[in-house]
Amino acid sequence: MYALFWLVDQLIGLYVWALIIAAVFSLLVSFNVLDTRNRFVWTIGDFLYKITEPAIRPIRRFMPNLGGIDISPMILILLLYAARIFLWQTLWPLVAG
Repeated sequence: MYALFWLVDQLIGLYVWALIIAAVFSLLVSFNVLDTRNRFVWTIGDFLYKITEPAIRPIRRFMPNLGGIDISPMILILLLYAARIFLWQTLWPLVAG
């Protein structure tokens, strides 16, 4: 059972990194540091969009319009860290004990 908890924890950690990379990638594209006409850059951006957007979209629906600032990835990261804490502090003692 420990292996399952460890795997879920690692997957949450990888998803947090994917969210951070997607946010940085989005900033670099919007400031024209990266050119999406390059096929490799476009492929990376498309991959990051496809794995992060399904989780971010519901949060964006409830967020007020803050102009050009999108804090939904930050909110999702906080929720994922809360899920990690819940996983290890609440569920792990029930399973291990």
